Amino acid sequence: MSGRKYVHGYSEREADRLSDQARTLTGLLHHDTRYPAGSRVLEAGCGTGAQTVILAKSSPDAEFLSVDLSEASLALAEKRIREEGITNVTFAAGDIFDLRYRPGTFDHIFLCFVLEHLRPLLREGGTITVIEGDHGSAYFHPDSAYARRTIGCLVDLQREMGGNALIGRELYPLVTSARCRDVRVSPRMVCVDASRPELVEGFTKLTFTAMVEGVGDEAVRRGMMRRDDWEQGIRDFYRTSGPDGVFCYTFFKATGRK
Repeated sequence: MSGRKYVHGYSEREADRLSDQARTLTGLLHHDTRYPAGSRVLEAGCGTGAQTVILAKSSPDAEFLSVDLSEASLALAEKRIREEGITNVTFAAGDIFDLRYRPGTFDHIFLCFVLEHLRPLLREGGTITVIEGDHGSAYFHPDSAYARRTIGCLVDLQREMGGNALIGRELYPLVTSARCRDVRVSPRMVCVDASRPELVEGFTKLTFTAMVEGVGDEAVRRGMMRRDDWEQGIRDFYRTSGPDGVFCYTFFKATGRK
């Protein structure tokens, strides 16, 4: 993404976190994402291919062009696709904010945790699907001021890098302002407690807590929190994974038509 940095970086750990997130949230986010046979779909910002695998398997007769700026991420994505035996995906390196495709090239556009105005590439009558989280929607038991502050640091860091960690709540006005019709937004809440151990591990620990934990050095370096307070916040996050803990977070999925 031109002029923008990815706050979580491109480490192997981050690639693993994205895979855990995609695998854990497949049913919640993608059970109603399907594309007709013969459709040409742009996946903008495919990263390491965690979402690509899910999309391509769910719509095996559609053709996907998956684009990302990071060539290292694309190499991981291509490896993942080959290992899964998937043949309906083509990868391309490119800045999703400056793509050189003709207007109306695609039948559908898919964005997950990436949002910008890519509407001109969409053919008349085509659809756009956008999925974004909202870090301000996180709440948990036992509550912790330290854990809440670590989230605040992540939100602030993303804002400084040109991002918006609260974008989920803004999807309806953003998609409608892109002159899309029939816009629908549905909240997808993840509510995790000990009765759902797969989500305790896959979402609370390996997705959200790992995401926050990953920006700790930068937050401390910038003086946003003291090291001991930061570490207490992370311990408190892991505490919500205990037998009496609860962690809740909301994603938003928007669809619209050109």
